Order: sequence, then C-alpha cells, then structure tokens
Amino acid sequence: MGADKKKIAVVGATGRAGHHVVDILKSQGYDVAEIARSNGVDVITGEGLSDALAGVEVIVDAATGPSADQEAATEFFTTAAKNLQEYGERAGAERIVTVSIIGMDRSKGGYGAAKMAHERVTQSGPLQAHILRAAQFHEFVPQLIDWGRQGDVSYVPEMRTQLVAARSVAEAVADLAISPQASASGGPISEVAGPREERLVEVAKLLAARRGDPARVEERSDPDNPDREIYEGGGLLPGPNAILAGPTFEEWLEEAY
Repeated sequence: MGADKKKIAVVGATGRAGHHVVDILKSQGYDVAEIARSNGVDVITGEGLSDALAGVEVIVDAATGPSADQEAATEFFTTAAKNLQEYGERAGAERIVTVSIIGMDRSKGGYGAAKMAHERVTQSGPLQAHILRAAQFHEFVPQLIDWGRQGDVSYVPEMRTQLVAARSVAEAVADLAISPQASASGGPISEVAGPREERLVEVAKLLAARRGDPARVEERSDPDNPDREIYEGGGLLPGPNAILAGPTFEEWLEEAY
C-alpha cells in the first residue's frame, strides 16, 4: 500500500452495499477496516470500535437497520451515528460518508423518518459529513416480491423509482471516501440512482418471469403507509444533479439470473 493511501473504515462491511465498498477500496490499494458485528465490532455498544477505528481517516457508514419499525430503526441509526462521530473524533478521523435514501427528507414516518434522524445526527457531529442518498437497489426487488406474497399473488407497493445496482452505489460511496471533491452536487448531500425511471410492479414482473416464479405480481397502494404519496408520486426519483449509473434493471437481471 502506498504511503499516500488513506485508511478507511466501512461500517456494514458485510452488507449489501458495504461488501462492495470494501471490495472496491481494497482493489485500489486502500487499507480497509471492515466493521461488522460478525467481525467482533458493534457500533451500538461500542465493543471493539476504538480498536477498529485506530488510524482511520475516513468512515463509511453503510449499515442497515435490523428493523423497519420507526422507533427501533431510529434508535439503531441515531445511536450508531453518535458512536461513529464520538469514537471517530477520538481516533483522529476527518470525515464520514453515510448512505441514505432518496426522498426521505420528505418522509412522514416509518423507516424513512428513521433515516432522516440518522442524517441529522450524522451531520451534527464533529466530523465533516457527506450524505449520499441512493435510489432503491435492484437487489431489493426480490425481497419485496417475497414479502408481499399471499397465496398465488405477490403484492408490491405502488412505486415510481429509478432503481440502481448496489455495486454502482458502492462505487459512488468509494469515490466520496477517497475524495470529498467527488460529490456531483458540490454540497454535503448528493444522490445516486439508476439510468431510468421504472415502475416497481413492472420490474417485479420481469424478475418473477425470469426466475420462473408462479406468483402473479400486482401493485397495491397502502393507505397505512405514511409515505404513500412519496412512493406513488415520484418523490423517490433523483434530482437533476444526481449521479446516474447503470446497469438498468434488465441488464442487471441478465447478469444476476
């Protein structure tokens, strides 16, 4: 490793986006501290965190909450963010890059509100913070089909989105970790999304057909979802300064299945 290479910590190092961030950074010669409970480091209790952050200049927070419940998710994200800021400052870290979700700044409740609390706590700490808001991952669609399965029908939320591959999000995260100038927006918050708008139900049907799933896929508007208007009205779509990165969902599907 070259002397000018930063040491970068990746929180959620075994997760959907995090493991890609680790892979990308290591392939470029960076020393990566892989932070995950499976590696003996707990960002909630602080167990192992001081040692894991020793010598780190930049922290990537790509952790996902263990629950979709607003209260539980908020407790997880805010505690983790406070600990990363506190332990990070103590270790001499300079910056933190946190992965969030496009449109959650308009969230009225649920997981989206928890992510906004996450952003606020991250930005209020002593370390310079950059928030990268991502669109829904291609890899999330199979989960939604399975979660919505009722007999021979799978109901997915009515949603307009601009799906993006987890690997593409990780590439944007890695760029920001390496250089704060990588932000397309020029500010403390940027966005990354896929190359085109999709309706969730249409890509879910493509996936079901591709893997031979007998379930009939239908979309459903959930009146109990506090963010229903955001989902259905285009609130999850990226702004004009977003990074747009392939592959499309269909291209990803060809590779993944």
